[in-house]
Amino acid sequence: MATHLISKARNHTRWNNQLVPVLEVASGDVVEMGCHDSSGGQVTAASTLADYAAIDRGRIHTITGPVFVKGAKPGDVLEVKIRQIEHQGWGWTSLVPGLGSLPDRFPDLFLFIWKLEGNLSRSLAPITLPLAPFCGIVGVAPPDPGEHRTRPPGPFGGNLDVRQLVPGTTLYLPIFNEGGLFSAGDAHAAQGDGEVCINGIECPVTAEFQLTVRKDLKLDQPFAELPPTRPAVVADLGSFAFIAPAEQAMDAARNVIHHVIDFLMARFGLPAEHAYILCSVALDLKISQCVNVPMITVTGTLQKNLFPNGGSA
Repeated sequence: MATHLISKARNHTRWNNQLVPVLEVASGDVVEMGCHDSSGGQVTAASTLADYAAIDRGRIHTITGPVFVKGAKPGDVLEVKIRQIEHQGWGWTSLVPGLGSLPDRFPDLFLFIWKLEGNLSRSLAPITLPLAPFCGIVGVAPPDPGEHRTRPPGPFGGNLDVRQLVPGTTLYLPIFNEGGLFSAGDAHAAQGDGEVCINGIECPVTAEFQLTVRKDLKLDQPFAELPPTRPAVVADLGSFAFIAPAEQAMDAARNVIHHVIDFLMARFGLPAEHAYILCSVALDLKISQCVNVPMITVTGTLQKNLFPNGGSA
C-alpha cells in the first residue's frame, strides 16, 4: 500500500470523463489530497461581504482530482475508505438571494466567517458547535460524456452532502469509466441534515482516502458503512424537537425551519441570519411519517448541548 499526495491546485470545476487524471494509483493505495473550500479559494478567512459578492460562481464547486485507479473497469465498484479529514482553522457560511430553503425571509446576501478550534467552534455565541468534517462531494466520473455541473449528485456519487461521510466511513461507488476517475472536495466542518440555508461550514481541508477496486460487488447507487457520528462536545443533554405536518415535505420542512429560527431569536437573542445559518450547520431534518396520506410529518432536532445550561429558559 503506497501513499500519494495531491495538491489542492490539481482541481477541476466540472465533471467530465475525458479529463486527464492528475494521478494514477494501484488498487488499495492511499491518496492524501488538499481540497479548497467550495469557492476554490476565492473566499478567505479575511473576506468581507463585498469580497464575497464579487466571487466567480462558475468556480463552485472546485474539487481535487481526478484519480485513475488501475484495474477499475465499468461495472466494478470503488471502495473508498475515508481515513482522515482535517480542517484548517476557519470556514464560512453564506445566504444567497433566491437560494436556500427560505428565500422570501432572507432576500439579502450575507457572509459569516467561522473560527474553528479543534473539534468545536464558539464563533456563533452563545452556541458551542461540535465539528465533524466531511467532504460534501465524493465521486467518480459520471457515464455521460461532456461537461456537467457539480451541484446535482447522481449514481456516481458527487455532491451528496451526507454529513455522516466522516472518517471511519467506507463509501462504495459504482464505476462507469476505466480507472474510475475519483474526485473529492466541497468540505464542510459541520452540517445539519438538510443544509437548509445552502451552505454548511464551507472550509479547506486535507483529506485522506484509501481507494480499492471491488470486482466482487455490484451497485447502481452509492452505498456506505457508517461509524458513530457527531461526537458531543459535552454530555448528551437531549434535543429540542420541532414538528410540522403538511401535504408536501418541503412545506413541512420550511415550517420547521421558520419555527426554529423564531425559537432561537426569542430564547437566545440570535439575529435571524445567525439563527438560519445555525439551522444549516446543526439542525437535523427527518421525515417522521409518510403513511398518513396526504399528510407528511417532518421533525427537526437541535442538540441541547449546543446551548448554555442546556438551553434552559
